[in-house]
Amino acid sequence: MEMNNLELVSIKEVLIKKVNGFKSSSITDILSVEEPLEIKILYGSENQRIQKNISVTMRTPGNDPELAVGFLFTEGIISSYNVVKQVYHLQTDCKSQKKNSIQVSLKEDFIPHLMQADRNFYTTSSCGVCGKGSIESIKTVSSYSIIDKPRLNVSLEILHQLPQKLRIAQSDFSATGGIHASGLFSIDGNLMLLQEDVGRHNALDKLIGAALKSDLLPLNEHILLLSGRASFELIQKAAMAGISIVTAIGAPSSLAVELAKEFNMTLLGFLKEDRFNIYNSCDTVEIEISH
Repeated sequence: MEMNNLELVSIKEVLIKKVNGFKSSSITDILSVEEPLEIKILYGSENQRIQKNISVTMRTPGNDPELAVGFLFTEGIISSYNVVKQVYHLQTDCKSQKKNSIQVSLKEDFIPHLMQADRNFYTTSSCGVCGKGSIESIKTVSSYSIIDKPRLNVSLEILHQLPQKLRIAQSDFSATGGIHASGLFSIDGNLMLLQEDVGRHNALDKLIGAALKSDLLPLNEHILLLSGRASFELIQKAAMAGISIVTAIGAPSSLAVELAKEFNMTLLGFLKEDRFNIYNSCDTVEIEISH
């Protein structure tokens, strides 16, 4: 089977020794690639452009423009894709020549909201955003929180089908077993967008960035499925995109549940083919459960 360009940069073959009982053998294993990505912005008037380092995140290479734009949006630094002039990789001094630095050039008449960026924080694939001073500092107000949410009816049959649909679509996961995914589904269960990354938050930023470029926001008539647990940061990013229904294969954190209540979002956890837990119910979303 031939691999596409994204798969070539996102996975790596390594020779390992596999132990089974008292026997060992040498085999080739496939790992998810993890490399740093430096995100920069270029802004200001035509005659006085300013370059600013925004973040370094550990990510799986691929869909870097979507990741950068999605990150800037979910952090509240940009307000829409209309303010983006160009997104491109920068040359670095590293001997490896890897494309691990990306710049988002903003339109001259837009002033980015840099109060969030001034923390100069560092993101890792395992723990989300680190170095933020307090929970309050990442409760970015969503521009979609004040608009009326549509009334949605979701059937149990649709919800139970989502995990399998995500697994089938997740080619990288079947290859490595070590990569996260965010899937965006229509209310009738059709997979519309899928993004993968070694970091949960990166996968969601890639998805929201792709939706932003395609002018799909707000995503208030869609279902978001997370391949792992639901953390506070993921709920915050979903809220920024106007998502009303978040489902997760794993468990939510206590802060994730609190934030879902604050943003009036439906939050489901431990979603499987025959069961799930409801941690919060949005007043505009009805899950059709027969008694």
